[in-house]
Amino acid sequence: MASFFIDQHGCAKNQTDGELLCAYLEKAGFKFTENPQKANFIIINSCGFIESAKKESINAVYSIKAAYPDAKIILAGCLAERYANDLYESMPELDGIFGNGDLSKITDYMKKVSAASKKQTRAAPAVFPQTGVCAAERTRLFGFKGSAFVKITEGCSNNCSFCAIPLIRGAVRSRPAKEIVDEIKALVAGGIYEINLIGQDLAAYSYKNADLAQLLHKISALKGRFIVRTLYIHPDHFNVNILEVFKNDKRFVPYFDIPFQSGDDQIIKAMNRKGTAKQYVSLVKKIRKELPGATLRTTFLTGFPGETDEAAANTQDFLQKIKPMWSGCFAYSREEGTAAYSFKNRVPVRTAKQRAATLEAIQTEITRSQLEKYIGKELDVLIEEIIAPEQDEGLALGRAWFQAPEVDGCVVVRYDADDKSQCSQIKPGNVIKVKVLACTGMDLDSRML
Repeated sequence: MASFFIDQHGCAKNQTDGELLCAYLEKAGFKFTENPQKANFIIINSCGFIESAKKESINAVYSIKAAYPDAKIILAGCLAERYANDLYESMPELDGIFGNGDLSKITDYMKKVSAASKKQTRAAPAVFPQTGVCAAERTRLFGFKGSAFVKITEGCSNNCSFCAIPLIRGAVRSRPAKEIVDEIKALVAGGIYEINLIGQDLAAYSYKNADLAQLLHKISALKGRFIVRTLYIHPDHFNVNILEVFKNDKRFVPYFDIPFQSGDDQIIKAMNRKGTAKQYVSLVKKIRKELPGATLRTTFLTGFPGETDEAAANTQDFLQKIKPMWSGCFAYSREEGTAAYSFKNRVPVRTAKQRAATLEAIQTEITRSQLEKYIGKELDVLIEEIIAPEQDEGLALGRAWFQAPEVDGCVVVRYDADDKSQCSQIKPGNVIKVKVLACTGMDLDSRML
């Protein structure tokens, strides 16, 4: 049977799609390889969210075709979904354009590509792909050992004026609660410790009148040693009822990723969001009152059309008020098909980047101040990577509950490389206990206990 390699791009949601492509293909008898040189097919699982991501995926096509001219090149993912017809005409390097809709069709599609004499294309239908194979058979995970992403919704109906996600992935659809719970049960049974729930907006979860709070209650009924982190909750739809689950089950870590995007009311409104900066500050206060010590991550978009110096200053003030432990700051990317594409009073790119840098500088100080609170404390750390096993003082990298994979800082773990007991525990995917020694930038320095 033919072999395949997957070149991953984009976000965690795209990562789960790549893992599902692997599951479907391997179930059908295709052979996965980590060496693209040995692959008959190379699937580029692309991102099409913003301009820089599009360029990265397009460049990947050119470089992979040049390096592996004999392989069949298939473009999957968001870029393929969004621009299927354009790419069909403009990229002879591609043998197929698949998209990101019904992923279960990938096996038949690969066979068509193999047999066809010319390029194949399909704009994948906007259906939810994760049924059947995902619950017990998504055994190949692309992230660090011991951690997994579980997608509970697909698509988005918020229609923020800057965002192309509804154009790429369609309106929001939710998975059956039983399917999600069964998948988590299978992952935990397979040794996964950290479950990260993802979707364009977890607050939009709704299946047969069950909302996010009810889904979390069902997950809480599972037995076992694991933690659950919720990622990406739109601030306008944050349901404070979910906080009860976090109070009652400590396996649900109080980490909340709420992308506020701006702290200026006029810009928030122009982004087609319903809240105000004052309401968002109140939401953060409510979360911290209910769950003291909760960790907050957010995102800011600078240089949105119409953002004045005063509006930018309001966002800086907002950041100082909510004091998240983590935040991402990005310059606005003008995306065709979105409402904001035609907005006037566009902000120069240089100005947008300068404003992002200002927010990042503010955030650096906030993060350092919050991380310093952990000095001298004991933490459970999920080991991700061993970086210096040959030294007398071994070094490993891991994450605590307040550090999400890929996007936040890490914990540097020091251990005695001559201690067989410690060495046996320092393995990727294991959870060990450490004492925090110091804060170094965005990371913590610790010693294994």
